[in-house]
Amino acid sequence: MASGADAAAAGVAALGISGAGDGAGEWAAACPPLRRNLQLLAPDEVGLAKMLLNEGQIHLFEHWPEPGVDDDKKRGFFDQVRRLNSSYPGGLVSYIQNAKKLLADSKAGKNPYDGFTPSVPSGEVLTFGDDNFVSLEAAGIKEARNAAFVLVAGGLGERLGYKGIKVALPRETTTGKCFLQHYLESILALQEASCKMVDEGCQTKIPFIIMTSDDTNALTIKLLESNSYFGMEPSQVKILKQEKVACLADNDARLALDPSEKYKIQTKPHGHGDVHSLLYSSGLLEQWKSEGRKWVLFFQDTNGLLFNAIPSALGVSATKGYNVNSLAVPRKAKEAIGGITKLTHVDGRTMVINVEYNQLDPLLRATGHPDGDSNCETGYSPYPGNINQLILELGPYIEELKKTHGAISEFVNPKYTDSTKTAFKSSTRLECMMQDYPKTLPPSAKVGFTVMDTWLAYAPVKNNPEDAAKVPKGNPYHSATSGEMAIYRANSLILRKAGAQIADPIVDTFNGQEVEVWPRITWSPRWGLTFKSVKEKVHGNSSVSQRSALVINGQHVFLEGLSLDGTLIVNAIDEAEVKLTGHVQNKGWTIQHVDYKDTSEKEEIRIRGFKFEKVEQLEVNYTELGKHSLSA
Repeated sequence: MASGADAAAAGVAALGISGAGDGAGEWAAACPPLRRNLQLLAPDEVGLAKMLLNEGQIHLFEHWPEPGVDDDKKRGFFDQVRRLNSSYPGGLVSYIQNAKKLLADSKAGKNPYDGFTPSVPSGEVLTFGDDNFVSLEAAGIKEARNAAFVLVAGGLGERLGYKGIKVALPRETTTGKCFLQHYLESILALQEASCKMVDEGCQTKIPFIIMTSDDTNALTIKLLESNSYFGMEPSQVKILKQEKVACLADNDARLALDPSEKYKIQTKPHGHGDVHSLLYSSGLLEQWKSEGRKWVLFFQDTNGLLFNAIPSALGVSATKGYNVNSLAVPRKAKEAIGGITKLTHVDGRTMVINVEYNQLDPLLRATGHPDGDSNCETGYSPYPGNINQLILELGPYIEELKKTHGAISEFVNPKYTDSTKTAFKSSTRLECMMQDYPKTLPPSAKVGFTVMDTWLAYAPVKNNPEDAAKVPKGNPYHSATSGEMAIYRANSLILRKAGAQIADPIVDTFNGQEVEVWPRITWSPRWGLTFKSVKEKVHGNSSVSQRSALVINGQHVFLEGLSLDGTLIVNAIDEAEVKLTGHVQNKGWTIQHVDYKDTSEKEEIRIRGFKFEKVEQLEVNYTELGKHSLSA
């Protein structure tokens, strides 16, 4: 985490440390190798050494040779300790003490939900395209100029079978636009639409924050810079890099040394919960408040459908006055996705949080629900599926972070060698999750959720082809294959709802995953930001066949009785108004199967299991202002 420098320094000072000459190093008598090396250390390093000894970390120094041997590495060790100490709220003292408690609870098998009774929280369930949905989208667009967006993007794509950063993956391969480009273009579209609603002279810029890690930081910056920030002003984008935390070797919370470097503490990621402390320490929240902003929206790196849900969900936050709004989807009982749950403790405390699916069922059974997590009359669990996208009201968020400094409730998940739970198979660490923020909120906080159809709002890309192929039939694959096909399905259904005739899909299998293949329809966010904006551009009896691909790049492109059987790509400048009419037919693009083991193909293609053979297409470019018509 990243807000503990002052507290950590205060903690070291409180130990009564005055420097290397302190009692001629008597405090280090229990560790002769360290005592012999005190002369090498600066006063603050002596303080850190004493803190480590006080916290039972003598083993970190036992291998240290005489002064004159590896002195630079010894100083490098304290550079790392200094970083670990300053990047965690309360410093390493707090980290080690928190670890001791959580490890003791884990060894004892303590249930974190002891004393809590679950119940169904209150929230909003939306129906795509109805009057309520349309009015909430409008309310959300109006609020967007008062929002800031935060993307947590600390992960590489290794789990997907992709070596790069996940946000560089193509969201879909019809256009090849990557996830990060889609996110930036969506925020810019929200910015423009929001300003238009309130004032033609509005110049508001929506801030976009990306939380990176050591693994993703340089590659994220390179992706932005090499693409001119995908049209966003560089000053709107801020990068916050999270640090890793120390690994724990045993139940006594002894810090683990790196197996390959004895002067280095082994570290691992702390989890995306760090985003809260990074925002707190950055000063950005207070800056946003002074600018009159009201909302902070958090989202994860590879859900290509998310921005379909943002306008209406933000509208819910604004109209319902939610301090915390979790985006959710309908969830089948026992489905492998956390459920948003209200928990009431015997002492009267309440919280509305995500409870992991493997904890929800036993919790319900233990508290008077003999059927556990079961479907209700809707055919779904009454506990909606959490998709880890949060909308927080800025004012109350700042007040809460003033109390916590952004520290989030942590957990530890050691893998024990056997049932005695006395030793670990490998080192562990404390972890925290972004969505656990509500755990510390007072009962007066207004915490709710917004449920939207899965087809509209949720298609994460996180599983590699082999793992996805093992998913039981009927359950979501959450792969690059299903993620791309879900985009075409959503766009096809949106156009259908707007009045176009979109052909039914066929079923095909790629990389062992059976999916629906809809027409490959995609558009730029500025064309179809809301359902209303799509509906206003679909007139007459337009139709798209199943084998077709339709790409719309332009704001004022209208479907006016277009009949498409093939591939049509439309590019238009803002000042051009284009009507698509008549019958467009060509050989189009065919879908070719690709085996994920075929190393002649790029990784981003192999993990999908298909590629497009671009046989024939009609591509039209409108670069002059005025009214135009495509009538084939």
